[in-house]
Amino acid sequence: QVQLVESGGGLVQSEGPLRLSCAASGFTFSDYWIYWVRQAPGKGLEWVSVITNTGDTTYYVDSVKGRFTVSRDNRKNTLYLQISSLKTDDTAVYYCARDIYFGALDAWGQGTLVTVSS
Repeated sequence: QVQLVESGGGLVQSEGPLRLSCAASGFTFSDYWIYWVRQAPGKGLEWVSVITNTGDTTYYVDSVKGRFTVSRDNRKNTLYLQISSLKTDDTAVYYCARDIYFGALDAWGQGTLVTVSS
């Protein structure tokens, strides 16, 4: 079955770096665009980044541009989110999700919690 498993979250100091991973299985990973979506405590879902199936194009929400870098390794069926210079506002559960049609996300991981301390 389709499975997405995030890892790499934890407690990090403000201004520090972090790399999140998302391991995919059960489908042809290289056929799909993949999103990173986050949910801060008490808030709704916010898309953070998306990468095309080949990895040649990426998009970011304005609040993370210049600090977040999404990439993928289709040989390893793995998605990454490299974060530099974390801010306390980045505290959230981070999910990876499969896009089936222009933002329609049909499969989600369980999420990984990132907590940024000041």
